Amino acid sequence: MKIAQHISQLLYRYQCVMVPGFGAFLTETQSAQMQQGTHTFFPPKKLLSFNAQIKNNDGLLANYIARHENISYEEAVVMIQHEVAIWQSMLDTNQAVTLNNIGFLSLNDDHNIVFSPNTQKNYLAESFGLSAVNVEAIERIAVENLLAASEQPNTVFERKVEVVQDEVAETPVIAMDTQKRRPYLHYAAVLVLALAVTGSVGYNFFQTQVAAETLQVQNEVQREVRAKIQEATFFIENPIPSVTLNVRDTKMPYHVVAGAFRNVENADKIFQKLSDAGYKSKKLEVNNFGLTPVIYGSFSSYTEAYKLMKTIQKTDNPDAWLLIKEL
Repeated sequence: MKIAQHISQLLYRYQCVMVPGFGAFLTETQSAQMQQGTHTFFPPKKLLSFNAQIKNNDGLLANYIARHENISYEEAVVMIQHEVAIWQSMLDTNQAVTLNNIGFLSLNDDHNIVFSPNTQKNYLAESFGLSAVNVEAIERIAVENLLAASEQPNTVFERKVEVVQDEVAETPVIAMDTQKRRPYLHYAAVLVLALAVTGSVGYNFFQTQVAAETLQVQNEVQREVRAKIQEATFFIENPIPSVTLNVRDTKMPYHVVAGAFRNVENADKIFQKLSDAGYKSKKLEVNNFGLTPVIYGSFSSYTEAYKLMKTIQKTDNPDAWLLIKEL
């Protein structure tokens, strides 16, 4: 579609892009989200929607097309009207209108336009380059359970040492005659020495095992402490109270336009007429097309400006339109 790429570019900068005679594409900022099932973090984004009830011409799309296509404003309006006629013809024949990077439009059973946005496109400029991030869940084991598990092997080694020591204590008690004891004393001494060496080796092994398990417990405790610190980094139970500063927003980008005049005298007459009628009228600077716009007033809220425009169109000037521009 010819004007789809221009609409796509404007969605990065504006919350509302109107297509005269057809509808408006609206955006709403959504904060970062986390999907619990897959542990996936999604960056902030703009949610895109469509409202077929807003069909007036605010001049935004036509001016943008005229500037980038190097054509006049009137030619841009004609281009938009021609494109809208093609869209409407496709919808009337039950064909879907596909807009690149935006989504597609179709009619439901009640002949109402249904918009399906392109969820892969993020129009939030602040999130440019950010993508979804997958993380793994952290399994935590209580330190008390680790300590309880580490104490069990120590008990077994202590029992083994006690058995060896009991055997060493009982072995020298041998009842035999004095003349026949000497041949056996040699073997008894060897047995005692072997048992003593065995007890010493078992005790050293026990000490080594205790030291290794103590080091393991210390490492587990350190990992637990690091996990607690990391958890505290993301979840603060008693955060510092936020301080709200009321800063007056002086930006008023929404303007209700009475008309744009090539003759400066005509612009002065309309400006004086609106001022006498009580409007906060202004004459804007000459635009790229050599026209001097005269506005009823400027507003910081789109809703307020749109409401005034509809009232003026019904009572005074049916050609009034809405200009969205930061002056």
